[in-house]
Amino acid sequence: MNKGRWLVHPILILILSILALVASLFLYIYWYIEISSGLKSIVQRFNLDTGQVLASQTWVVILVLSILVGVILLGIAMIFVYNLKTFHLYRLQHNFINNFTHELKTPVTSLRLYLETFLKHDLSREKQLKYSRYMLQDVDRLSENINRILNLAQIESKHYKTGFESLDLVKIVRHFYQKNAHLFANCDIRFQHPEDASPVAPVNLPLFEMLLMNLSTNALKYCDRGLVLKIVFEVHRKKIYVRFQDNGIGLEKGELKKIFKKFYQVGKSDDMSARGSGLGLYLVDLIAKLHNGRILAQSDGKGKGATFILVMPTLS
Repeated sequence: MNKGRWLVHPILILILSILALVASLFLYIYWYIEISSGLKSIVQRFNLDTGQVLASQTWVVILVLSILVGVILLGIAMIFVYNLKTFHLYRLQHNFINNFTHELKTPVTSLRLYLETFLKHDLSREKQLKYSRYMLQDVDRLSENINRILNLAQIESKHYKTGFESLDLVKIVRHFYQKNAHLFANCDIRFQHPEDASPVAPVNLPLFEMLLMNLSTNALKYCDRGLVLKIVFEVHRKKIYVRFQDNGIGLEKGELKKIFKKFYQVGKSDDMSARGSGLGLYLVDLIAKLHNGRILAQSDGKGKGATFILVMPTLS
């Protein structure tokens, strides 16, 4: 950071403001004590009534001034923290816009290339089918990003307060992966659940499937080899714990809570190579809360996979 930027850095401005305020307080106290001493000398010289001339005691003035300065310092600190958070949010949003723009432009550019190829060349049926499949993948990618933004707006506006049904969670999850088998064709998805219990919970099915989709695509996106996803169901004290254990790149300890924040992406905030839009796990967290539950993350570190634990109340 160059010298010019240091001169307007928020931390430097805060420190200088506090020093100036404290210096002003001491100078005022020093001035007041000097004036009081001069007044006392005049009172003693002319035998005046001290109650009329020195009605306010020095310690009272100092106390009041200290309280006022404390209030001002508190206000400055609150403004400083607020501005830091605003600046941090701005950086996250800026990073999100850059990455999301990249996520939109890449499939559009790819689609344009394939369409131009169709127009300029007489392709065989085999190549037409091949390029058509690639184009469909690009369309799916575009749809996923656009739907994620639209869903985020709906969920944050609290439009999903109804539509909850009592459903078997094991059956829902199994059916979801059967229905979307084409998306996880090269993945090894394993289920483990108690044979003697069928956990039933109030579920908004479209939202819950959105949660499953975001968790699963996140695991697939952050896996550098064939994805192995183990889904374990456990029931304890009228709560169901659904563990999604993957063999992905894992997480560092400091990232376990940050990953559920809006726009947050694994890696540095200014890293343009970060994957995704930073909204998937944020949506997962919102949906879990709408189901009166919560989502937790665990990992033993980089390269050791991650486990996401969905905790929800059950009806059985």
